Amino acid sequence: MNEDFLHYIWKYRLFDSEKLMSSQGHQLELIETGSLNRDSGPDFFESRIQIDGLLWVGNVEIHIKSSDWYKHHHNVDLAYNNVILHVVLENDADIVFSDGRLLPCLELKIPDQYIKRYQSLMSSQSWIPCQVDIPKLNNFFVNHWLDRMLLERLERKADEIIQMYHQNTGSWEETFYQLLARYFGMKVNADPFEQLTRSVPLKILAKHKNSLLQLEAILFGQSGFLYDSIPEDLYYSDLQREYRFLKSKFKLKAIEKSRWKFMRIHPVNFPTVRIAQFANLINQSQSLFSKIKQVENIDKFYLLLETEASQYWNDHYRFGEKVDFKKKVLGKSTIDILIINAIVPILFVYGKEIGDPSYVDKALSFLEKMTPEKNSIIKSWIESGIVVKTAYHSQSLLHLKSEYCDKFKCLECELGNRILRIEQI
Repeated sequence: MNEDFLHYIWKYRLFDSEKLMSSQGHQLELIETGSLNRDSGPDFFESRIQIDGLLWVGNVEIHIKSSDWYKHHHNVDLAYNNVILHVVLENDADIVFSDGRLLPCLELKIPDQYIKRYQSLMSSQSWIPCQVDIPKLNNFFVNHWLDRMLLERLERKADEIIQMYHQNTGSWEETFYQLLARYFGMKVNADPFEQLTRSVPLKILAKHKNSLLQLEAILFGQSGFLYDSIPEDLYYSDLQREYRFLKSKFKLKAIEKSRWKFMRIHPVNFPTVRIAQFANLINQSQSLFSKIKQVENIDKFYLLLETEASQYWNDHYRFGEKVDFKKKVLGKSTIDILIINAIVPILFVYGKEIGDPSYVDKALSFLEKMTPEKNSIIKSWIESGIVVKTAYHSQSLLHLKSEYCDKFKCLECELGNRILRIEQI
């Protein structure tokens, strides 16, 4: 049992409220529970309670034991002087204000069904706490909550993108360049890929966009991959020569090669291959964010992002290690990841920043037109009875799992709320 559960019980009046009586013998009638406060200060603001027929408007503080008032030092905090009722599970001490007033105290009587259901959720060993009950929920409530989850996920990404935007002195092109690079790196190499783009501004690459070799030299050099000795590899030597000149010209400082991960990654996703593909995308695209903004048909994204590594990489995954011939084309599944994680969020943020909801609507509509991601989490949601038709659904469910289910935030989840209140229709 914890205070969050008591907050929930109080908020939804899930306690025996017939003939309420304070521990001091006052007759109580609850008019309004008040607004839950998640910051410092009393737990509920602007509660309305009749005490012995007299209406009181003020704050309510909730504890497991009434003695927690002193344990939490509320007795010396002026913010608690306007508390009108102390709600507890166990009244083990009288609370007296400095002026001698005795704070009325209500001991909650919670029906066993809520306690048992809550404890069952909190002690669940299932993939998600409510795995047994979630198929019983009405699809309307599930879909409504998933709408909220998607917006919450996008808003969270928006905060990161806005911070990046301000760091880039208000350049959407630079911000998109860094964001796109992050997801070129996939999950394993996302951080070094973003660090790479922060080490070499887009304006430097733009000056050499017509020379693929120079773009590759800058990106591979800044990635730390051009500091080895492979004398028999002419391509590698050409990159080194170009990079030595460009590094001196722009006073560049490379990131550490050790940041890049190759272990447990399919060779087509090796960072060397991805960097080569990224260089080719820059070579064939100018003002990419401006083009992204104009796209109305999602199929156009696949044309814009369709790219492949240069010829050397047809028979290489690493420098100096020749392998069988295979073109290193950026696949549809990878482009899907870029659309979902880079394009959709930045269009969402851009629309909100400039006050044009059409970009927000477009971002959401793109997700509704895409197939859902295929991963172990989405597979488990499907096995739990949830219908996953589009990327709109899969993105919502990924957020729900990581931010609510994994953290046992059932009390903050609308689905968990309904299960706790046994509203399964």
